[in-house]
Amino acid sequence: MFQGSLIAIIVVMILVEIYLYTALRKFTDNQYILFGSIMATVFVLSFMAYNFFFFDRNVGQTPRFMWSVGLFMLISFPKAIMLFFFITEDMFRLMAAMANRILYQNHSGSFIPERRKFVFQAAMGFAAIPFLALLHGMTLGKYNFKLLKEKLAYKTLPDAFDGFRILHITDIHSGSLDNRKKIEEAIELINVQTYDLLLFTGDIVNNFHWEMDKWVDVFSKIKKAPYGNFAVLGNHDYGEYSDWKTEELKLDNFNKIKAIFPKIGFELLLNENRVIKKDGQEISLIGIENWGARFKKAGDLAKASIGVDPNQFKILMSHDPSHWDLEVKDHDVRYDLTLSGHTHGMQLGIEVPALGIKWSPSQYVYPQWAGLYEHKDRRVYVNRGFGYHFYPGRVGIWPEITVLELVKG
Repeated sequence: MFQGSLIAIIVVMILVEIYLYTALRKFTDNQYILFGSIMATVFVLSFMAYNFFFFDRNVGQTPRFMWSVGLFMLISFPKAIMLFFFITEDMFRLMAAMANRILYQNHSGSFIPERRKFVFQAAMGFAAIPFLALLHGMTLGKYNFKLLKEKLAYKTLPDAFDGFRILHITDIHSGSLDNRKKIEEAIELINVQTYDLLLFTGDIVNNFHWEMDKWVDVFSKIKKAPYGNFAVLGNHDYGEYSDWKTEELKLDNFNKIKAIFPKIGFELLLNENRVIKKDGQEISLIGIENWGARFKKAGDLAKASIGVDPNQFKILMSHDPSHWDLEVKDHDVRYDLTLSGHTHGMQLGIEVPALGIKWSPSQYVYPQWAGLYEHKDRRVYVNRGFGYHFYPGRVGIWPEITVLELVKG
């Protein structure tokens, strides 16, 4: 089924290329431009087909594989815009031709109007926007780390925790990272922040424990928060996206992934909780394994909450925000703040806070996909992620480091 879909995509792209070639010939006879356009498409389609047909699930999504996806998007998005302009124009040309045929039945000339140059120029101009955006996303955008800060007021917060700061990161996806200097700069950005608690909400790898080997020394430099550094697992941390020869090998990979966290100074919470004490008062930190509407459901909220006072202020770490939407927000027990990741904001979208603009294809899959959401007296914060996956870049949805300040009120 997968290979059949890929073949269908390639056939469609070839037909589109033929159509666009005939349209472009009306405006340029430069053979270098025409031939270069064709060869670029042939190279990208061949590169993608090779990487998809010979995809090795025992190795996973390599940088080469992700670049094949990125290059495909780089040519297909602009071509889709050009296709829209030219097909729209051809529809009007066809209607004009039919009108001419009816009105001028004895006319011996052509009834089909010529393509207009301004339509061609508009198509090229609009097509350049996604091309440049995607190119920027694959080169600079994927490491364009943003520090975001939020103040969250709670009446239920103990007085001692007024001003308590949480630094939140998620979705490192170490198997995708390819620029040591940029990651070190991001770690420095974390370390210069003032925070009381540091929380990581899953997906430290893409699939395999060894993806983190060359990054342990970098992430181990994250400074220890006064009240601890804690982590939970995400869907990618279970080795589900590979074909394992035996269950023992899969389990070994999983155990080695769990063993990464103490190496970088994090305590991993597996459906369990910890009490955070400050000046004689307490809040609860609850960490569950992955629980997602579409992915692995290893999380057990009841088990993770054993021994927790239902009336106590609670912070829940849960990788997938669909868990908050489907189970947490209307739970009989109040979970004051949930921290999630997972969506990456699909690494593609538009956010202009000053104008109230916030859009991504991710919102059609996840009701809570980036930032802060509220329901009654409960909140979830969805971090846009530290790393990237599948598409080797970010456009408009930048990698995020978040500082959340809890205040009494």
